[in-house]
Amino acid sequence: MTTSSRFKTLEQTDFQRLEHAAYLKGLLKPFKSKGSLEDWASQCVAVRDDLIALAQRHVLAQVRSYPFSLLSAHLAQQTTGAGTTFLRWRNVDRSAMGVALWEALMADPKTPASLIDDLFAIELQRIVFNMQVSLAHTLARQAQDCAGKVARAEAVYHRRIDRSVSPPSSTTKESS
Repeated sequence: MTTSSRFKTLEQTDFQRLEHAAYLKGLLKPFKSKGSLEDWASQCVAVRDDLIALAQRHVLAQVRSYPFSLLSAHLAQQTTGAGTTFLRWRNVDRSAMGVALWEALMADPKTPASLIDDLFAIELQRIVFNMQVSLAHTLARQAQDCAGKVARAEAVYHRRIDRSVSPPSSTTKESS
């Protein structure tokens, strides 16, 4: 396999520039409160959003330019109802979407041989990017769900503690 010449894949330095690049360290720590879980969820959302911005600046900017812009299918963003964004192959008239379009480009004799390595690199980048965005999104959602469960547990705990330390409601006479 030769290396792509037009499309430049993301490198480790691109990821190091993300503001919250070390967010996964937060996964393996003792969360002490709802607030710490919410903070980590926010960091995961920020990582997801930073990844999406990185893809817009680096990946999509390249694949929207010549010579990729001349192909019958291109890479595009798809925003989901859950509020995240993935990269999908789409044909020019937007009537079809999916990896089958990339496979058709690869098989089409009209696709210039000089673009095959680039198209392969783009597809690998798309697969990995979508996994990274999905993981960051899922971790954020799970952390938010967990924060809600912790909040409920704290409320139950505090109701019980407050009942235990409150003076009994019956009237008793103090003896002296």
